[in-house]
Amino acid sequence: MEIILNESISLGDLRKILYENASLAIADEARERIQKSYEFLKEFSSDKVIYGINTGFGPMAQWRIDDEYLNDLQYNIIRSHSTGAGEPLDDIFVKSAMIARVGTLVQGYSGIHISVVDLIVEFINRGIYPRIPRHGSVGASGDLVQLAHIALTLIGEGEVHYKGEWRKTSEVLKENSLEPIKMFIREGLCITNGTSVMSGIAAVNLIQTCNLLHYNIIASCMMNEIASSYNDFLSEELNNSKRHDGQIFVAQWMRDILNGSNCVRNRTHELYDGGHNDVREFDSKTKVQPYYSLRCVPQILGPIYEEVSNAIQVVEDEFASACDNPIVDFRTKNVYHGGNFHGDYISYEMDKLKIGVTKMTMLTERQLNYLCHDRINGILPPFVNMGRLGLNYGVQACQFTATSTTAECQTLSMPNSIHSIPNNNDNQDIVSMGTNSALLTNMVIENSFQVLAIHFMTIIQAIDCLKIQDKLSPVTAKIYSDLRELVPLFIEDTPKYKEIESIINYLKVR
Repeated sequence: MEIILNESISLGDLRKILYENASLAIADEARERIQKSYEFLKEFSSDKVIYGINTGFGPMAQWRIDDEYLNDLQYNIIRSHSTGAGEPLDDIFVKSAMIARVGTLVQGYSGIHISVVDLIVEFINRGIYPRIPRHGSVGASGDLVQLAHIALTLIGEGEVHYKGEWRKTSEVLKENSLEPIKMFIREGLCITNGTSVMSGIAAVNLIQTCNLLHYNIIASCMMNEIASSYNDFLSEELNNSKRHDGQIFVAQWMRDILNGSNCVRNRTHELYDGGHNDVREFDSKTKVQPYYSLRCVPQILGPIYEEVSNAIQVVEDEFASACDNPIVDFRTKNVYHGGNFHGDYISYEMDKLKIGVTKMTMLTERQLNYLCHDRINGILPPFVNMGRLGLNYGVQACQFTATSTTAECQTLSMPNSIHSIPNNNDNQDIVSMGTNSALLTNMVIENSFQVLAIHFMTIIQAIDCLKIQDKLSPVTAKIYSDLRELVPLFIEDTPKYKEIESIINYLKVR
């Protein structure tokens, strides 16, 4: 499978490259734009002062660089900015960041030589991942430090992760018959300047969040099957009256999942039809309405669905944007100096996304508590303990893990985009912290998978306890069956960390 990149790439196609081993290729039209931009800049810059081509960088831009040192200037920005610290980013983030960088370069606004794009594409397709330390970016001028670590490997220096091993870049290039890039005009500045690392991490976050949302919807459906809820909380009439697209969509999604279920009940049939509307005949043990964590799912997950949709649009737009500086426009025959490297679009969306994922995790934790708390649900033993009370403990300790992990999500959800700290001699006097926002969001997402895995393990125990396996909808029955293959019914107390990990892996691959 080959994805041909011209001007833009969808999150769906990006997922194919990241998770389904699709290869990346550059469209002929994109190659033509890159070449035209390079040729124009080569001519235009011959007798003009242009930032980063014949000047210093950042607050040192007032220094004109002699022609004999222009080549050194491009190497110097790469080497001087390769100063990251901390653990290296996961390969999936690095691969996504390189795709984002190619997405910027194919716009034809960078004045870069085509050989740079070709080598990045080779890295992507051959699984060569530059070592990018976690810390270093303030999010404007984009991801200078972390992109410099990519650039360092493109010039044949530094380290790469290749076939599961950290190796010298020079050795891996030689092994793959690849040549390091050369400096022509502004290759060093162009590669290091922009939002590609934060955008790459953000894209991975969104792919994972889509899975989280999908399975949270399913878990919520199974919860309402366990509780034998009345189904009118999902009715088209009720949800359409709120006029929010996300709520309406989630309610429809849940109706589709629950189609064919013999667990949820019809309020009109049971309480209003056939003479059953006499209050004297009402059974007080029957809950007229379940708790909010069951009944308000469309209202809680609806705005999260809308945020995910908006974030996808923003990230796809960023992948298809010229996010470096200056902008080299062969179309108007001019070079524009500005701040397209600023990462607030990504930073804001990642802050909103992690708040949404945390709220989703809180919903999961409350539903888990409903299952564990016998005095609340009224139908299950404490902690869904199917053994001997007092001797056995069911999922009691699993709930501890879910509760503490949810609390950590709440702490991590403080917006990071508002934590601007001036630096770079106050040249960068207000910055986005976009990469930090994206990385913290990923931590929240990973936590959420852990809580959801514990919740699903408890759900399938509750289904067995109530013996409603044959009453589930076809969709939820399939999930129950899949999870039971990973976690057999348990009565005796056994360690559960491996089962939790198995469910997490199941939830992450769909």
